[in-house]
Amino acid sequence: MSVQQAMDLAGRQLVALPESIEHLTTLEELDLDRNQLSYLPAGIGQLKNLKSLSLYSNQLTSLPESVWRLINLQTLNLAENRFSSLPEDIRTLVNLRMLDLGHNSFDSLPDSIGNLPSLTFLYVSNNNLTSLPSLENLSSLIYLNVSDNRLDCLPESIGSLTCLVELRLYNNQVSSLPETLGHLTKLREMHAMNNELASLPTSIGNLTSLKKLDLQDNKLTSLPESIGNLANLTDLNLRNNKLATIPESVGNLENLRYLDLRANRSINLPGSIAELTGLEKLDLRWTKLSSLPDWLPQLEQRGCAVFT
Repeated sequence: MSVQQAMDLAGRQLVALPESIEHLTTLEELDLDRNQLSYLPAGIGQLKNLKSLSLYSNQLTSLPESVWRLINLQTLNLAENRFSSLPEDIRTLVNLRMLDLGHNSFDSLPDSIGNLPSLTFLYVSNNNLTSLPSLENLSSLIYLNVSDNRLDCLPESIGSLTCLVELRLYNNQVSSLPETLGHLTKLREMHAMNNELASLPTSIGNLTSLKKLDLQDNKLTSLPESIGNLANLTDLNLRNNKLATIPESVGNLENLRYLDLRANRSINLPGSIAELTGLEKLDLRWTKLSSLPDWLPQLEQRGCAVFT
């Protein structure tokens, strides 16, 4: 008789699970996505070998206390339910690698989320968060998505996420970024569009692994000279800000392929942009140029698409 290690009950219109599920102690994966569950039986805490528990798109508002005894859990998906809070007991899931809390009604997160040493992926998008707990002990985190919330700032502890590769914080109300952001030297993508940013920290120049930087729909009036240190940057989106100047140091972005400056103020473009030999697209639509640079034809002759 084979030992059952995985059970897929996704999309079965289930409204409840039987108490007898506690006997399936060999289970390592349990998929309950897209059902109509409003509660789980306490016996689910007996599934000591469980590594993955997916409860996406149900009607859950809480979990039984026994769930926090599932210390072998590596994946916990609670997205698209009706949660508004989680207990501090989540700290017991020390082997958790992926936690998805997106599309719920959280207005805060337990402080203990910041003490999950194995956490690699954290999704908390589409909630009502106005702040984040300290993140200082999430040293394994690679991906952080806090988009579509009500955040007005990021904690200083963001600088502790030294393994972070991708940061998504778009559709919030963030007005400034901490200088500690510069500690994220492995960051490759930062998506910060549709916030309230009026400036960038000088330390952004330390993000030398950054490839994509999306700052569309903010309130930026200037950029720090240090932005020219982003040697690996390929995509820079500054659409719909309040920029009047671009620093000469932009000409140091030798890997830049796409520069979007649409819908800014009357802008003065530095001649150093002409030195960007890899530039494939320069978008200046709906931006008033103080004067039309004589080097624009040179860019076009090199094959760069220039939109004015």
